[in-house]
Amino acid sequence: MELTLKKVDAKNIWPLTDLQVHSGQREFVASNTISILEAYTTITAGGHALPFGVYNGETPVGFLMIGYDCADWEAAPAIAAHNYCLWRLMIDGRYQGRGYGRRAAELALDLIRSFPCGPAESCWLSYEPENAPAQALYRSLGFVENGEMDGSEVVAVLPLT
Repeated sequence: MELTLKKVDAKNIWPLTDLQVHSGQREFVASNTISILEAYTTITAGGHALPFGVYNGETPVGFLMIGYDCADWEAAPAIAAHNYCLWRLMIDGRYQGRGYGRRAAELALDLIRSFPCGPAESCWLSYEPENAPAQALYRSLGFVENGEMDGSEVVAVLPLT
């Protein structure tokens, strides 16, 4: 498996918007179209969003997005200030169960640890409490719930230093 992250651009945006999780998982993650729109509005408001396609060779198999800080975000969890967020991670239903989600998260964390948007102490993420597979994946990567909520989602944090 040779997974890579490729920035969303004019050449790959449409195949990425076609990717979808299984129907029973759609309540857990926004569509890639919504995520790309959120990235655009965050960037145009002066914030930081880094959207990527997840590729196995030349085949798009997923999408992830990294955020930084919370200057343009009302009601952000306290941990969001001056930290990175693994904002979105999805693997298309056709490609799940192959370790792509874990490897994509590892690639995202490698990028985050290069501090592309500025210094930070932590990376955080959130997930629906009912999403046991996401919780298991993130815990296995070292994320620990910190007691905060992001709306209805549980917040978990990974120290970067």
